[in-house]
Amino acid sequence: MKKIGFIGLGIMGYWMATHLLKKYKTILVFNRSKKNLIKLKKNNSSLKIISTDSLKSIGEQSNFIFSCVGNDSDLEEIYFSRNGIFNNMNKTTYIVDHTTSTSDFAIYASKKFSKKKSYFFDAPVSGGEIGAKKGLLSVMIGGYKKQLEIILPLIENYSKKITYMGTAGNGQLAKMVNQICVAGVIQGLSEGLIFAKKNNLNFNNLFSAISSGAAQSWQMDNRSKTMWNNKFNFGFMNKHMYKDLKILEKVATNKKINLPITKEIIRFYKILIKNGFESEDTSSLIKLLK
Repeated sequence: MKKIGFIGLGIMGYWMATHLLKKYKTILVFNRSKKNLIKLKKNNSSLKIISTDSLKSIGEQSNFIFSCVGNDSDLEEIYFSRNGIFNNMNKTTYIVDHTTSTSDFAIYASKKFSKKKSYFFDAPVSGGEIGAKKGLLSVMIGGYKKQLEIILPLIENYSKKITYMGTAGNGQLAKMVNQICVAGVIQGLSEGLIFAKKNNLNFNNLFSAISSGAAQSWQMDNRSKTMWNNKFNFGFMNKHMYKDLKILEKVATNKKINLPITKEIIRFYKILIKNGFESEDTSSLIKLLK
């Protein structure tokens, strides 16, 4: 019997937990804020959601633990604080962490959990809130390949694509590549749309003309119209993208990898956050071009 613990009901975690709940009917949930926990219970009233304020309870009662939180420090507290998961867990527990964190933390956590004959997987995701809600996320996984088949049936409940990237930390490195590419696409899309507006092009005609050609992208399909209409309340926030980009910038610096465009876009997101737009979605890069 799968006993599932879930930690973190943010924009992405809420929907992941929802999909798991619909499949397995009962989960144990830990979340700092009660708002999303109440929402989860209300929207799934016929299913069994056991809420707890105790990480110890999650560790003691779960053989599969999922987390989707903010950063390395959150993960350190959840898993390795005195009352955290590590000190209160059973052997042969499977931990799937969907947080975008550093690869260093993933490697460290994997080694620690192996001492208890348990398995930690770094499994960051891409696809945004829309993908999480529809159960169509792309998941990139680092960890123990031999144990992968055990966690796949659970992750498949909210994923369209799951790719094993190699040993611990490689999932996070793949996510860094994802964020480099996404940031560049958003900046290019922003500049293209501004160019179109300044030349009085019709959006619908423009979208029809270029969305099926070489310029097509997820960002174009899902964000170009909202960017055109100055709407920026669609999930993944600027403060989170900035955090992700700063993580990969450190890796690039340490390994002497030149990322000139990415560094410039990091600066742009820093400006957006400074100007009070930290909670708007990442497509608001276009604001800096007006």
